[in-house]
Amino acid sequence: MSKKLAGGAATLMSGALLLAACSQGGPAAAGGEFTDDKIVIGVLNDQSGVYKDLSGPNSVKAVEMAVADFKEKHGEDAVVDEIEVITADHQNEPDVANTKAQEMYERKGADIILDVPASSAALAVASQATAAKKLHFNIGAATTELTGAQCSPYVYHWAYDTYQLANGTGTTVTENGGKDWQIIYPDYAFGQDMEKSFTAAVEGAGGTVSGKIATPFPNDNFSTFLTRAASSQPDVIGTMQAGGDLINLVKQYNEAGLRDQGINLAVGLMFITDIHSLGVDQFEGTTFTDAWYWNMDDESRAWADRFLEETGSRPSFAHAGNYSAALQYLEAVQAVGTDDADAVTEDLDGKEVEDVFLRNGKIRAEDHRVIHDVYLAEVKAPSEVTEDWDYQTILNTIPAEKAFRPVEESAAAGCDLG
Repeated sequence: MSKKLAGGAATLMSGALLLAACSQGGPAAAGGEFTDDKIVIGVLNDQSGVYKDLSGPNSVKAVEMAVADFKEKHGEDAVVDEIEVITADHQNEPDVANTKAQEMYERKGADIILDVPASSAALAVASQATAAKKLHFNIGAATTELTGAQCSPYVYHWAYDTYQLANGTGTTVTENGGKDWQIIYPDYAFGQDMEKSFTAAVEGAGGTVSGKIATPFPNDNFSTFLTRAASSQPDVIGTMQAGGDLINLVKQYNEAGLRDQGINLAVGLMFITDIHSLGVDQFEGTTFTDAWYWNMDDESRAWADRFLEETGSRPSFAHAGNYSAALQYLEAVQAVGTDDADAVTEDLDGKEVEDVFLRNGKIRAEDHRVIHDVYLAEVKAPSEVTEDWDYQTILNTIPAEKAFRPVEESAAAGCDLG
């Protein structure tokens, strides 16, 4: 049983949603196995900047959907009477993320923090989670450090990472003839990790990375960097930007006519919201690795239809990943009857999971990497789009066991969970 946390007066940037239980007769009310007699789920992400659309407020909505589904499933048998969802904007700043995470854990009584795009922010939150002995399920960040040197018994990496992205896109593009690469990457933890992972994948597939160009983050002008990358006439410019930065870079790549010069663009990380924002014609034919797609099968589409009704938007894989992480956390709490983090991890470690996001999912006990099937996708031509948000064709499924870094490589990178 966790010690009761003091309720603080710190104000987060968004309000809290309180969801009442369907009954008052669960074990929590009788046994008191929950801090403050409730579960508090924190969603910490970018709600105002370059990652707002791919995650942001709609990730909060996805978590609320998971809470509602959990309540509907368990009804009077739910082990806790109240589940509260709180949220804050970390502004893609690690210092802000660190402060907000500390507020959530210590003052707001958060049992778990979800999402946290921007790798530098995620690493800050992971440190706070470890110090507080509270849980962090990361969905939005990509750095493999979360399952490497900075892995933690209290941190799970849920959706994707740089190894998975490079293993799919970098290897495939190189094997299909894109042998000479220039890589443009944002100069912070995510971009640095992406550059290393893609370089290893390209070279492993027989290609060469002839140039690596670091850019500020965030950034709105990539013209100089694109000109520099194109000067050697590579086969491929690999962009490691994401969200609003990716949209700016692709727009400027197209304005410069680089594709007409025979220089292809490989996108390291792309979300459906990026394509929707800039237009399918700007990305036509681009191959990328996706963790999940809303229209890939009937189950995904049914959930995406619900999401559309709630938000007016189709979900990105980050939205679906947040739903999955929240739901699996709550199911683990239901199984152990407490919000004690050590008890919850004991239930989760080694567990095989199937849900709308995780296909052939497994929560690895050795490094807390959550593995699952991922997908090699291609952006459709405008003439192939049959409805709004119908932008992708799934070319191939990459099986879970092949998609992510092997356990032994996580150990070699410094992960030791004891």
